Amino acid sequence: MNNKVWLITGCSTGFGRELAKLVLKLGYKAGVASRNTEDVKDIVADYPDTAIALKLDVTNADEIKASVAAVEQKFGQIDVLVNNAGIGYFGAIEESEEDEIRRMFEINFFGLANMTKEVLPIMRAQRSGHILNISSIGGLRSFPGVGFYNATKYAVDGYSESLSKETANLGIKVTVIAPSGFRTDWAGRSANDSKIVIDDYKDTARVNQGNIRGYSGKQPGDPERAAQAIVKVVETETPPLRLLLGKAALKGAHAKLQELKADFDTWEKTTIGADFPEGQ
Repeated sequence: MNNKVWLITGCSTGFGRELAKLVLKLGYKAGVASRNTEDVKDIVADYPDTAIALKLDVTNADEIKASVAAVEQKFGQIDVLVNNAGIGYFGAIEESEEDEIRRMFEINFFGLANMTKEVLPIMRAQRSGHILNISSIGGLRSFPGVGFYNATKYAVDGYSESLSKETANLGIKVTVIAPSGFRTDWAGRSANDSKIVIDDYKDTARVNQGNIRGYSGKQPGDPERAAQAIVKVVETETPPLRLLLGKAALKGAHAKLQELKADFDTWEKTTIGADFPEGQ
Protein backbone atom coordinates (compact mmCIF):
# COMPACT_ATOMS: atom_id res chain seq x y z
CA MET A 1 0.00 0.00 0.00
CA ASN A 2 1.24 3.50 -0.83
CA ASN A 3 1.77 5.44 2.38
CA LYS A 4 1.12 9.00 1.17
CA VAL A 5 -2.02 10.80 2.25
CA TRP A 6 -3.74 13.07 -0.27
CA LEU A 7 -6.27 15.86 0.29
CA ILE A 8 -8.06 16.76 -2.94
CA THR A 9 -10.58 19.59 -3.28
CA GLY A 10 -13.36 19.85 -5.86
CA CYS A 11 -13.91 16.11 -6.29
CA SER A 12 -17.50 16.13 -7.51
CA THR A 13 -16.49 16.36 -11.19
CA GLY A 14 -13.55 16.64 -13.57
CA PHE A 15 -9.92 16.42 -12.53
CA GLY A 16 -10.70 16.11 -8.84
CA ARG A 17 -13.05 13.20 -9.29
CA GLU A 18 -10.76 11.25 -11.62
CA LEU A 19 -7.73 11.92 -9.45
CA ALA A 20 -9.48 10.79 -6.27
CA LYS A 21 -10.62 7.57 -7.95
CA LEU A 22 -7.11 6.88 -9.23
CA VAL A 23 -5.14 7.53 -6.03
CA LEU A 24 -7.49 5.33 -4.01
CA LYS A 25 -7.25 2.58 -6.63
CA LEU A 26 -3.46 2.81 -6.42
CA GLY A 27 -3.55 2.27 -2.66
CA TYR A 28 -3.02 5.82 -1.41
CA LYS A 29 -5.11 7.29 1.38
CA ALA A 30 -7.21 10.33 0.55
CA GLY A 31 -9.48 13.02 1.87
CA VAL A 32 -12.04 13.47 -0.92
CA ALA A 33 -13.61 16.91 -0.67
CA SER A 34 -16.72 18.38 -2.24
CA ARG A 35 -19.30 20.99 -1.31
CA ASN A 36 -21.81 18.12 -1.09
CA THR A 37 -20.50 14.80 0.23
CA GLU A 38 -23.30 12.98 -1.62
CA ASP A 39 -21.41 13.80 -4.83
CA VAL A 40 -18.37 11.78 -3.72
CA LYS A 41 -20.05 9.03 -1.72
CA ASP A 42 -19.58 6.55 -4.56
CA ILE A 43 -15.84 7.30 -4.73
CA VAL A 44 -15.13 6.53 -1.08
CA ALA A 45 -17.63 3.67 -0.65
CA ASP A 46 -15.16 0.93 -1.58
CA TYR A 47 -12.34 2.35 0.54
CA PRO A 48 -13.59 2.67 4.14
CA ASP A 49 -10.08 2.38 5.60
CA THR A 50 -8.26 4.63 3.17
CA ALA A 51 -10.77 7.31 2.19
CA ILE A 52 -12.79 9.98 3.94
CA ALA A 53 -15.46 12.17 2.35
CA LEU A 54 -15.19 15.82 3.33
CA LYS A 55 -17.81 18.55 3.15
CA LEU A 56 -15.80 21.49 1.90
CA ASP A 57 -16.62 24.84 0.41
CA VAL A 58 -13.19 26.44 0.01
CA THR A 59 -14.68 29.88 0.72
CA ASN A 60 -15.73 28.70 4.20
CA ALA A 61 -12.91 29.04 6.74
CA ASP A 62 -14.55 26.72 9.26
CA GLU A 63 -14.99 23.96 6.67
CA ILE A 64 -11.35 24.34 5.60
CA LYS A 65 -10.16 23.89 9.19
CA ALA A 66 -12.53 20.99 9.81
CA SER A 67 -11.52 19.17 6.62
CA VAL A 68 -7.81 19.44 7.25
CA ALA A 69 -8.26 18.37 10.87
CA ALA A 70 -10.39 15.39 9.85
CA VAL A 71 -7.77 14.10 7.41
CA GLU A 72 -4.94 14.54 9.91
CA GLN A 73 -6.96 12.87 12.67
CA LYS A 74 -7.88 9.87 10.52
CA PHE A 75 -4.53 9.31 8.80
CA GLY A 76 -1.99 11.14 11.00
CA GLN A 77 -0.46 13.16 8.19
CA ILE A 78 -1.07 15.05 4.92
CA ASP A 79 1.51 14.52 2.21
CA VAL A 80 -0.19 15.85 -0.93
CA LEU A 81 -2.61 18.76 -1.21
CA VAL A 82 -4.34 19.18 -4.56
CA ASN A 83 -6.11 22.53 -4.83
CA ASN A 84 -8.51 21.67 -7.62
CA ALA A 85 -11.74 23.48 -6.71
CA GLY A 86 -12.45 26.28 -9.16
CA ILE A 87 -14.99 27.92 -11.45
CA GLY A 88 -15.04 29.89 -14.70
CA TYR A 89 -16.78 33.08 -15.71
CA PHE A 90 -17.40 34.44 -19.20
CA GLY A 91 -17.54 38.12 -20.02
CA ALA A 92 -15.46 40.83 -21.63
CA ILE A 93 -13.61 42.82 -18.99
CA GLU A 94 -15.94 45.81 -19.34
CA GLU A 95 -18.98 43.54 -19.16
CA SER A 96 -17.89 41.59 -16.09
CA GLU A 97 -19.94 41.99 -12.92
CA GLU A 98 -18.11 42.76 -9.70
CA ASP A 99 -19.97 40.25 -7.54
CA GLU A 100 -19.19 37.44 -10.01
CA ILE A 101 -15.55 38.52 -10.28
CA ARG A 102 -15.11 38.57 -6.51
CA ARG A 103 -16.85 35.20 -6.13
CA MET A 104 -14.49 33.67 -8.67
CA PHE A 105 -11.43 35.12 -6.93
CA GLU A 106 -12.71 33.81 -3.58
CA ILE A 107 -12.91 30.29 -4.99
CA ASN A 108 -10.05 30.15 -7.50
CA PHE A 109 -7.45 32.09 -5.55
CA PHE A 110 -8.31 32.86 -1.93
CA GLY A 111 -9.84 29.43 -1.34
CA LEU A 112 -6.70 27.83 -2.72
CA ALA A 113 -4.47 30.10 -0.62
CA ASN A 114 -6.44 29.45 2.56
CA MET A 115 -6.38 25.68 2.02
CA THR A 116 -2.63 25.86 1.56
CA LYS A 117 -2.14 28.00 4.65
CA GLU A 118 -4.07 25.48 6.75
CA VAL A 119 -2.02 22.52 5.50
CA LEU A 120 1.43 24.15 5.60
CA PRO A 121 2.00 23.77 9.38
CA ILE A 122 1.44 20.03 9.05
CA MET A 123 3.84 19.74 6.14
CA ARG A 124 6.42 21.93 7.89
CA ALA A 125 6.31 19.69 10.95
CA GLN A 126 6.77 16.65 8.69
CA ARG A 127 9.51 18.42 6.71
CA SER A 128 7.85 16.95 3.62
CA GLY A 129 4.87 17.47 1.37
CA HIS A 130 3.73 18.39 -2.11
CA ILE A 131 1.23 21.10 -3.00
CA LEU A 132 -0.33 20.93 -6.46
CA ASN A 133 -2.33 23.93 -7.61
CA ILE A 134 -4.63 23.40 -10.57
CA SER A 135 -4.29 26.48 -12.74
CA SER A 136 -4.75 26.70 -16.52
CA ILE A 137 -2.92 27.61 -19.70
CA GLY A 138 -5.01 30.72 -19.06
CA GLY A 139 -2.66 31.42 -16.15
CA LEU A 140 0.23 31.77 -18.60
CA ARG A 141 -1.50 33.18 -21.68
CA SER A 142 -4.60 35.37 -21.80
CA PHE A 143 -7.66 35.16 -24.02
CA PRO A 144 -10.56 37.52 -24.83
CA GLY A 145 -13.80 37.02 -22.98
CA VAL A 146 -12.29 35.40 -19.89
CA GLY A 147 -10.01 38.17 -18.65
CA PHE A 148 -10.92 37.93 -14.99
CA TYR A 149 -10.66 34.14 -15.07
CA ASN A 150 -7.19 34.63 -16.52
CA ALA A 151 -6.45 37.02 -13.67
CA THR A 152 -7.33 34.42 -11.04
CA LYS A 153 -5.05 31.88 -12.66
CA TYR A 154 -2.16 34.34 -13.10
CA ALA A 155 -2.53 34.97 -9.36
CA VAL A 156 -2.30 31.23 -8.69
CA ASP A 157 0.83 30.96 -10.82
CA GLY A 158 2.62 33.87 -9.15
CA TYR A 159 1.59 32.75 -5.68
CA SER A 160 2.79 29.20 -6.36
CA GLU A 161 6.17 30.31 -7.65
CA SER A 162 6.80 32.38 -4.52
CA LEU A 163 5.58 29.53 -2.30
CA SER A 164 7.97 27.11 -3.98
CA LYS A 165 10.92 29.37 -3.12
CA GLU A 166 9.78 29.74 0.48
CA THR A 167 9.28 26.03 1.16
CA ALA A 168 11.97 24.28 -0.88
CA ASN A 169 14.37 24.08 2.07
CA LEU A 170 11.55 22.67 4.24
CA GLY A 171 11.06 19.62 2.03
CA ILE A 172 7.77 20.94 0.61
CA LYS A 173 7.40 20.82 -3.17
CA VAL A 174 5.04 22.95 -5.26
CA THR A 175 3.70 22.26 -8.75
CA VAL A 176 1.32 24.34 -10.85
CA ILE A 177 -0.78 22.23 -13.21
CA ALA A 178 -1.70 24.17 -16.37
CA PRO A 179 -4.18 22.30 -18.59
CA SER A 180 -5.67 23.37 -21.89
CA GLY A 181 -9.11 22.05 -22.95
CA PHE A 182 -10.19 18.90 -21.10
CA ARG A 183 -13.55 17.18 -20.95
CA THR A 184 -14.47 18.45 -17.52
CA ASP A 185 -17.45 20.57 -16.48
CA TRP A 186 -15.46 23.84 -16.52
CA ALA A 187 -17.09 25.13 -19.71
CA GLY A 188 -20.48 23.73 -18.71
CA ARG A 189 -22.38 24.45 -15.51
CA SER A 190 -19.20 25.50 -13.68
CA ALA A 191 -18.94 28.79 -15.61
CA ASN A 192 -21.49 31.60 -15.55
CA ASP A 193 -21.99 34.20 -18.30
CA SER A 194 -22.07 37.91 -17.65
CA LYS A 195 -25.59 39.33 -17.84
CA ILE A 196 -24.15 42.50 -19.40
CA VAL A 197 -23.69 42.40 -23.17
CA ILE A 198 -21.83 45.14 -25.05
CA ASP A 199 -22.07 44.75 -28.81
CA ASP A 200 -18.62 46.19 -29.49
CA TYR A 201 -17.08 42.98 -28.09
CA LYS A 202 -18.99 40.63 -30.39
CA ASP A 203 -15.97 40.01 -32.64
CA THR A 204 -13.48 39.38 -29.82
CA ALA A 205 -14.82 38.29 -26.44
CA ARG A 206 -18.03 36.83 -27.78
CA VAL A 207 -16.32 34.77 -30.46
CA ASN A 208 -13.97 33.14 -27.96
CA GLN A 209 -16.78 32.52 -25.48
CA GLY A 210 -18.81 30.84 -28.19
CA ASN A 211 -15.86 28.70 -29.19
CA ILE A 212 -15.31 27.56 -25.62
CA ARG A 213 -18.97 26.75 -25.04
CA GLY A 214 -19.24 24.98 -28.37
CA TYR A 215 -16.15 22.93 -27.60
CA SER A 216 -17.51 21.70 -24.26
CA GLY A 217 -17.58 17.90 -24.25
CA LYS A 218 -15.42 17.73 -27.37
CA GLN A 219 -12.08 18.88 -25.94
CA PRO A 220 -9.09 16.67 -26.70
CA GLY A 221 -7.98 16.48 -23.07
CA ASP A 222 -8.78 13.27 -21.16
CA PRO A 223 -9.27 13.82 -17.38
CA GLU A 224 -8.25 10.21 -16.63
CA ARG A 225 -4.93 10.69 -18.41
CA ALA A 226 -4.51 14.03 -16.63
CA ALA A 227 -4.95 12.23 -13.30
CA GLN A 228 -2.27 9.74 -14.28
CA ALA A 229 0.09 12.61 -15.16
CA ILE A 230 -0.53 14.27 -11.78
CA VAL A 231 0.23 11.03 -9.92
CA LYS A 232 3.43 10.70 -11.95
CA VAL A 233 4.49 14.19 -10.85
CA VAL A 234 3.88 13.32 -7.20
CA GLU A 235 5.80 10.07 -7.47
CA THR A 236 8.91 11.61 -9.07
CA GLU A 237 11.83 12.84 -6.98
CA THR A 238 12.21 16.04 -9.00
CA PRO A 239 8.76 17.36 -9.91
CA PRO A 240 8.45 20.43 -12.14
CA LEU A 241 7.29 23.79 -10.85
CA ARG A 242 4.92 23.94 -13.82
CA LEU A 243 3.34 21.06 -15.70
CA LEU A 244 1.44 21.74 -18.91
CA LEU A 245 -1.28 19.27 -19.81
CA GLY A 246 -2.50 18.96 -23.40
CA LYS A 247 -1.06 19.79 -26.82
CA ALA A 248 -2.89 23.12 -26.91
CA ALA A 249 -1.33 24.09 -23.59
CA LEU A 250 2.15 23.37 -24.94
CA LYS A 251 1.45 25.27 -28.16
CA GLY A 252 0.02 28.24 -26.26
CA ALA A 253 2.92 28.37 -23.83
CA HIS A 254 5.48 28.38 -26.65
CA ALA A 255 3.55 31.16 -28.38
CA LYS A 256 3.63 33.20 -25.18
CA LEU A 257 7.39 32.71 -24.88
CA GLN A 258 7.83 33.99 -28.44
CA GLU A 259 5.64 37.02 -27.74
CA LEU A 260 7.62 37.87 -24.62
CA LYS A 261 10.97 37.47 -26.39
CA ALA A 262 9.86 39.69 -29.27
CA ASP A 263 8.89 42.52 -26.92
CA PHE A 264 11.95 42.14 -24.71
CA ASP A 265 14.37 42.09 -27.64
CA THR A 266 12.68 44.91 -29.58
CA TRP A 267 12.65 47.24 -26.57
CA GLU A 268 15.96 46.17 -25.04
CA LYS A 269 17.68 49.56 -25.40
CA THR A 270 14.72 51.40 -23.91
CA THR A 271 14.59 48.91 -21.06
CA ILE A 272 18.27 49.27 -20.18
CA GLY A 273 18.11 53.03 -20.68
CA ALA A 274 15.71 53.38 -17.77
CA ASP A 275 18.54 52.73 -15.28
CA PHE A 276 20.96 55.37 -14.01
CA PRO A 277 24.15 55.39 -16.07
CA GLU A 278 26.77 53.02 -14.66
CA GLY A 279 28.78 54.57 -11.89
CA GLN A 280 26.02 56.91 -10.72
